[in-house]
Amino acid sequence: MAIRQKQTLDVVVVGSSNTDLVIKSARLPKPGMTELGGSYQVVSGGKGANQAVAAARTGSRVVFVANIGRDDFGDDAMAQLEREGISTRFVVRDRSAPSGVALIMVGDKGRNLISVAASSNDCLSIEHIERAKSAFANAKYCLIQLEIPQPTVRAALSLSKSQGVFNILDPAPCRRLSKSLLRLVDIITPNEFELAELTGMPVKTKRNIECAGEKLFQTGVGEVIVTCGERGVCHLSSDGANWFSAPKVNAIDTTGAGDCFNGSLASALSSDLGMAEAIRFAVSTSAHAVTIRGVQSSFPELKPSNCY
Repeated sequence: MAIRQKQTLDVVVVGSSNTDLVIKSARLPKPGMTELGGSYQVVSGGKGANQAVAAARTGSRVVFVANIGRDDFGDDAMAQLEREGISTRFVVRDRSAPSGVALIMVGDKGRNLISVAASSNDCLSIEHIERAKSAFANAKYCLIQLEIPQPTVRAALSLSKSQGVFNILDPAPCRRLSKSLLRLVDIITPNEFELAELTGMPVKTKRNIECAGEKLFQTGVGEVIVTCGERGVCHLSSDGANWFSAPKVNAIDTTGAGDCFNGSLASALSSDLGMAEAIRFAVSTSAHAVTIRGVQSSFPELKPSNCY
């Protein structure tokens, strides 16, 4: 009798699923003011789900670990994940908490304001992570964000480490992180504003970013990748700092660009690209995404093997 080989996953994504309520407006409102918006959309989102979709679109076999409400928004989110070929075996349907919702306003030049009601995402527990142990055992990379409880983040990072899986942490929404947690992280991917929050240092110039990135690196993370929009990406490791330029594009909507970058990075690394090539690939996919209105709908279907 033939022995069935253990199936290997590329990426396990642990994180949030939200329904995005998006208003496109000529201007973003100031406090106390009302702006008449233009178009309105209701679409699937959440950093975890977005990154899972980005990884799947770029060729990875992905399993998603999440807690989603048993409601209409949750049904739509599950249907979208399944359309993308993402395994939802470890997605819990919660009867006690509604699905998460994000209110997003997109203004001129693609700038945005976002407020999130975490709801069911706040109920993703350590027990949920433990029940998903087999997903970690079969994965190459684990991708996590901070729209779920921090004890759950730590549990996922610890389990991943124990299974010999590489951890990527997107520290968004930004919050204080302990050194003991950061030492569990192989790659951390803040944007420049999150880097400033994490380190308390300025990020006005490229040299500022290198110094702040070095401070974050000294906390014990394996590598630091700072996304800086049109200024490009700064990668810091034991070999020092290295910059990657961003292509000049006409940005229409930057919502989800970081999620596209992270999902594409995990996908490229899991396909055995080197770090420099993986960063260039992630830069190219996220640059494409900002030229199209929407979040998941803007993520390209492009395999790293077709680029390198």
